[in-house]
Amino acid sequence: MKASFLIFLLLLMVGSIGLSACNGQSAVTEPPPETADTRVEIVETEEATAVASPTTLHAEPIDDGDVIDVMYILSDDPPARVRDALAGVVATNDQRFIPVLIELYRFNQLGLVGSFPREEYIDALESLTGQTFGLSWPAWVEWYGHTDLEPPPGFASWKGRKLVLIDPGFGEFLRSDHPSRIRIEEIQWGGVVVDGIPALDNPAMLTATEADYLDAGDAVFGIYINGEARAYPLRILDWHEMANDVVGGVPVSLAYCTLCGAAIAFDGRGPDGRTYTFGSSGFLYRSNKLMYDRQTRTLWNQLTGEPVLGRLADQEDQLLNLLPVVLTTWAEWLARHPDTLVVDVNTGFARDYRAGAAYGDYFSAAETMFPVWQRSDLLDTKEQIYAVRIDGIPKAYPIQALIEAAVLNDGIAMGDGSETAVVLLAPRDQILIDGQSRRAGSVTYSPGAEVRAYERGDHTFSSGPDHQTLLDENGRVWQIGEEALTGPDEETLARLDGHLAYWFGWFAFFPNSQVYIQP
Repeated sequence: MKASFLIFLLLLMVGSIGLSACNGQSAVTEPPPETADTRVEIVETEEATAVASPTTLHAEPIDDGDVIDVMYILSDDPPARVRDALAGVVATNDQRFIPVLIELYRFNQLGLVGSFPREEYIDALESLTGQTFGLSWPAWVEWYGHTDLEPPPGFASWKGRKLVLIDPGFGEFLRSDHPSRIRIEEIQWGGVVVDGIPALDNPAMLTATEADYLDAGDAVFGIYINGEARAYPLRILDWHEMANDVVGGVPVSLAYCTLCGAAIAFDGRGPDGRTYTFGSSGFLYRSNKLMYDRQTRTLWNQLTGEPVLGRLADQEDQLLNLLPVVLTTWAEWLARHPDTLVVDVNTGFARDYRAGAAYGDYFSAAETMFPVWQRSDLLDTKEQIYAVRIDGIPKAYPIQALIEAAVLNDGIAMGDGSETAVVLLAPRDQILIDGQSRRAGSVTYSPGAEVRAYERGDHTFSSGPDHQTLLDENGRVWQIGEEALTGPDEETLARLDGHLAYWFGWFAFFPNSQVYIQP
């Protein structure tokens, strides 16, 4: 540590501080009595002695050469040293330590720092910010998200070195020398270690006749590529949240964020020509799963498919392509694809694969589990939407509006002023599951509904005589396929790569998304 801040701390310990004001003048402080609130300084002015908060002082922030040492004092040293360092941070009004203090409070909750009174972190936070959120960690996180504050140099490695107490692998992800597209301050521990939610890698498959563990109403994620159909039961994916597989010769990663209600199928072949497979990092970002690739150990945003922290994060075009995936029931998927394969319930992991066992209580609740600051009241927090992206332009459709319409002809406004015509199909009501949560007992919830989206061209569609056909504006019959709509003259309209999500999860990353409003 440089001598400047060390001397500063020593002066704090003996009760006399000299602060250098930004205008070059000095503000002399008198040592407060032992019973005084140390967040308040007695500041002598030329006219009178006044009481002022440290946020009104114009002291210089801590030197960049000292901030890393101060962070480690705050997290690792005995209480007396921590208390002195806190007082120094508050007295210098160094706003960069606001995220440090929020992390320290969280570390205290998780038992990663000593028995220093957590209330003193909060006292310092309130002095630096003027906010009064008390002991509510979510409130501090959500308030911070709205600011443009930045942490001090070395913050990422400091945070990683504390989290290695949970899992040594966390330090590999959180490093200050890694390029990053996101705020490291917003990365939260999700409650599990690296791969504590184990991915299914090339899971064993059963034929439909062999899969006698499934009931007709069980929810499955269906993927169909190059003539090959695969089903991934929701109650299995709840426990794994990732399946790395090959379907129709295409490497596929089915990434499921249970907290934001989104299962997204990615083509594992990156723009760089490399094939990636993914696991769960144990971290969240705005309540969204941060997955990591096993080839470079880069963290990726599950909802956007982009690398956000690590070796690949500075590669602008490194974005995974989406593949169509549909949520439906086992009975409906089987009716469409009698030759489908389905994941074997004997996965090699000891899990309770009953419906709702893992997250049924969360799925049936209106609240989120982790704080998310970027929210919109346009829809309810966990209202389910179907999300479509065309050339990077996002649009969200409330699934209840899709169900009521059954066939929805719509358009997505593009950046050049044009409109891309789309049609969305939701032939059935929401899927309902009666489950058994390991925490809450019996629960009933809906994982969503069966929705598919297609290009529409110049056509306007309506429901056909059955769930596998549509009628165009001339009454001609079109077949609904997994890859395209096919008309009577072999005209085809391609399937679009959409997926379900909770509204809060979608808005957290696509705040400028278009939203379909039911007339």
